[in-house]
Amino acid sequence: MTALQNLLCTVIAARSSRRLLSKSSLILPFRSSFCFPLTSQSRLAGFACPVSISTMSQHNRGRGKHNEANWVQKPDPLVPSSSKDTISAAENVVGNPVISSPIQFGSVARKFGTQSGGAKLSAEKSANEKSIGNLSKLFDNFSVDNSTYSLAQIRATFYPKFENEKSDQEIRTRMIEMVSKGIATVEVSLKHSGSLFMYAGHEGGAYAKNSYGNIYTAVGVFVLGRMFREAWGTRASKKQAEFNEFLERNHMCISMELVTAVLGDHGQRPLDDYVVVTAVTDLGAGKPKFYSTAEIIAFCRKWRLPTNHVWLLSTRKSVTSFFAAYDALCEEGTATPVCKTLDEVADISIPGSKDHTEVQGEILEGLVARIVSHDSLKHMEQVLKDFPLPPLEGAGLDLGPNLREICAANRADEKQQIKALLQEVGTSFCPKYLDWVGIEGNDSQSRNVDQSVISKFLQSSPADFSTTKLQEMIRLMKEKRFPAAFKFYHNFHKTDATSSDNVHLKMVVHVRSDSAFRRYQQEMRRNPGLWPLYRGFFVDINLSKDGKQKDTENLRNNNDPEKSAHDNGSAVNDLADDDANLMIKLKFLTYKIRTFLIRNGLSILFKEGPGAYKSYYQRQMNIWNTSPGKQKQLSNLLDEWAVYIRRKHGNKQLSSSTYLSEAEPFLEQYAKKSLENQILIGSAGNLVRSEDFMAIVVDGGRDEEGDLETEKAAAPSSPSPVHVDTVPKDEGLIIFFPGIPGCAKSALCREILNAAGGLGDDRPIHSLMGDLIKGKYWDKVDEQRRAKPRSIVLADKNAPNEEVWMRIEGMCRKTKASAIPVIPESEGTETNPFSLDALSVFIYRVLQRVNHPGNLDKDSTNAGYVLLMFYDLYDSKSRAEFESELIERFGSVVKMPLLKPNRKPLPDSIKSVIEEGLSLYSLHKRRHRKLDSSKGSYANDWVKWERKLRQTMFSNAEYLDSVQVPFESVVEQVLEQIKTIMKGEYKAPTSAQKRTFGNIIYAAITFPVSEVINLLNTMGEKNSKVGAFLNNANIETSLKQAHMTLAHKRSHGVSAVAGYGPFVGREVPVGVKALVFNDKMAALETLPGSVDGETILSRNDWPHITLWTAQGIPAKEANTLPQLHSKGEATRVDIDPPLDITGVLEFH
Repeated sequence: MTALQNLLCTVIAARSSRRLLSKSSLILPFRSSFCFPLTSQSRLAGFACPVSISTMSQHNRGRGKHNEANWVQKPDPLVPSSSKDTISAAENVVGNPVISSPIQFGSVARKFGTQSGGAKLSAEKSANEKSIGNLSKLFDNFSVDNSTYSLAQIRATFYPKFENEKSDQEIRTRMIEMVSKGIATVEVSLKHSGSLFMYAGHEGGAYAKNSYGNIYTAVGVFVLGRMFREAWGTRASKKQAEFNEFLERNHMCISMELVTAVLGDHGQRPLDDYVVVTAVTDLGAGKPKFYSTAEIIAFCRKWRLPTNHVWLLSTRKSVTSFFAAYDALCEEGTATPVCKTLDEVADISIPGSKDHTEVQGEILEGLVARIVSHDSLKHMEQVLKDFPLPPLEGAGLDLGPNLREICAANRADEKQQIKALLQEVGTSFCPKYLDWVGIEGNDSQSRNVDQSVISKFLQSSPADFSTTKLQEMIRLMKEKRFPAAFKFYHNFHKTDATSSDNVHLKMVVHVRSDSAFRRYQQEMRRNPGLWPLYRGFFVDINLSKDGKQKDTENLRNNNDPEKSAHDNGSAVNDLADDDANLMIKLKFLTYKIRTFLIRNGLSILFKEGPGAYKSYYQRQMNIWNTSPGKQKQLSNLLDEWAVYIRRKHGNKQLSSSTYLSEAEPFLEQYAKKSLENQILIGSAGNLVRSEDFMAIVVDGGRDEEGDLETEKAAAPSSPSPVHVDTVPKDEGLIIFFPGIPGCAKSALCREILNAAGGLGDDRPIHSLMGDLIKGKYWDKVDEQRRAKPRSIVLADKNAPNEEVWMRIEGMCRKTKASAIPVIPESEGTETNPFSLDALSVFIYRVLQRVNHPGNLDKDSTNAGYVLLMFYDLYDSKSRAEFESELIERFGSVVKMPLLKPNRKPLPDSIKSVIEEGLSLYSLHKRRHRKLDSSKGSYANDWVKWERKLRQTMFSNAEYLDSVQVPFESVVEQVLEQIKTIMKGEYKAPTSAQKRTFGNIIYAAITFPVSEVINLLNTMGEKNSKVGAFLNNANIETSLKQAHMTLAHKRSHGVSAVAGYGPFVGREVPVGVKALVFNDKMAALETLPGSVDGETILSRNDWPHITLWTAQGIPAKEANTLPQLHSKGEATRVDIDPPLDITGVLEFH
């Protein structure tokens, strides 16, 4: 045993002696191999490999035996003082504490020692501390030259994130079209309410979406390990070891949805803690190759891992029925009715290993529908035949303390919980704790080191084809300034191999904004050879001298177009990329009530009050296109919730990580008030109390995957139709400017003030120029609004962010005012609402100013820097997103013309200097945040750039003057737009047809009323009784609509209604067989015809068109007319032969 191992053994022994759990863990000895070959050409063939499943050694609850250290239980509870000293020494090591060998643990939370004494450890401690402290120095001293090679290998990743540019309705239509043509199948799976967890073996590591070595991954490892115990029982330790060895040998990664009650609240606290495998990735060939769902199920059933519930839709009827079923259930769907309905409409249903209602509960987050190969159905049927659902051998066995018990018993800190969880997992599944213990005390390097690593990696020569492609990806992302971070850590698994000329690191690619995925997709269209940008992206990097890792064979493939084309083939046969990546997420309102409307609204409710909260949830409901009936119900619910929680907690905000402790009991009581409330809420009353076993995590700044952003509601892809009522003249108006200095807002405000006739009414207009206001500007605007509530305020200050917009919304609510945003017109870029053309004009205008009251003019030494700072405030918002959000908040937007449409392209010199400035600003911001450009390490660079900027702008003055729209025209058009809004004549840009949510109650054939009246008049002319009845009932004026109900979701079920999906919008011939009536009601008996050779069958016992009911008689009573006729209480007039009438099949 090395001195470092002795050191660590003593550290762990001392720490372990501080606590004692009632149960010991399962210790899982290994190793053995498992014959389970999978190749990229034929993965399923590997599953046929003979496996001896029934002859493995029995599972023991004893301690494992290992070469590095033999642990024995110490009866003496006292910890030697030498151990305490060792702990102190280990915790004060300079830099990251690095562990070069596995740490082996015995039973959980007991007091352990080693059979080795402490004298040898003490003698070697100094030398090892020096080697640990020198690890960072080794890299700092590592220089790149012609003999430096890099080898990059993806260690864990999830599917690429493809941002669909189509609307949801367009995606649906395309999916139906592809299935109808027989070129694809639609796959639907449950969206479990958890977080991403990836596992690549005990050497490969455990990962969350953007992090590793923390409580999230420790919980994931524990839950996955427990799944093995549950599945394999006494054989679990052997299977865990084999599984780890298999992942390592084949360089594979499995991705899972980790669902627990200890990492914070989602839509419902799960009844049990579990994982569901969502992806299996083969990383052995360099570029990730993802298993198909059939291959995932085969893989998981072989290893007895939990799988998701999946449905396949391979016909037009099944896929259209699916979308119709979702539309009928989206506002009230829970797990049981959703799964039941999908079972009925799908061509094949593959139940998950874990029943959602038993482990998660009834609240279902949503469904994920995606395009897969047309052959998927055939492959799935073969897999289900070859791999039946395996038994659970661990059922009824004592599996040791569960996740919640361990977290409850270790509440001191996060590190204590991590160690307890990993100890309980056992050494067969987790023999090394390097990713957790190795980063203890300093879990990240400085940003300076990060920048140095990325530079050295990109400057080094690639050792193989994969490294070339990864360098290409990262270089592109940096050059295009994608919102992503590249974080580097020492690879503690490779410490023994690390030397002055051989450095091993881990890289985490953290994409900070979804806009990066959209932009990268566009780059992939321009350069099909690019590898995709993955979610959950972790790479092992080795930098070495003398080409130690060089793979000459792979390097030869760098310029092989056939190799490149093969590696970048479509995911689904030969479909175009846009089709192969078609995917749509469909969430349920019962989940969104809890997460988006209650949890995500807590900050607004407690910080800004009930009024702001009401605006927030109403805006969300409008974005979702929630039906009017549900909007009313939700408003009642959320208003009552706001009063309840504010009364109970005052101004102390409820924690979002445990919000269900308050929300669930409230929802349970609210549901008991009426059946309508029960349907709205979906399910309540099964609250799992989590306060005593929550994992110790940083609250308020990190979500369940270690990210900085919490779940957000998706904004619409483009503005939806919005009509603005006339702006009341007895209320106020705020005109504000989400722009950038130089956009001419002050000059425009002066013109509005001086305009003849003002804005068309007698309200006074006041302008507040930000550069002349002392104190907080928006406070002054608020004061002006309260003092003169009927006035029109021109807020002459740039309003660039959502914080300001929310402040303006609050002023509007409090003072009964409307607001109109005025924005410079621009094409924008992929991630900014303003193009570089627009920015160049803004800069040019500022550099021409003299004596500006805000000191931002030609004499300002940092004018360019200030403009770039404002430009950056809009970063990560496309033009469509920018306009859409303003319209959603304020109902309208006014556009200031800026650039002539037929202008010449922006000169390269201007484009180059601006891009250079943006790159410099990015570096400055990363290192110094908001520090002025005259300070910091880039001060000299800023001086040079500002000088170059002025020279470039003034040398292109003629061009910049010529491309601008004349200011007189700008004023004229802006005034006209404002007046249009004030008159209520504004209409926002229309997007693709919006999908109707939750409005499907029944399916029916709708007929033109005029045709029904003509048919009745024809009957009346031939039959005096009919004529007399028609005259008395006055049907010609009372009949407003005519339809024949085919199925109703309350009476016949959702799947019955959804089954008519393939025929929606089609004309259906209908035969009218008889008129049945009495003095209270009347209806036509009907017989539906066929569409495309398929007869349209009605689920009603008596298909009919209700014509009339007397006052106070509900329309559904017309169903009783046949029975009344049999009793002699109604008249029936047969029509022979039947008369034909044509209607359109529709959902209502």
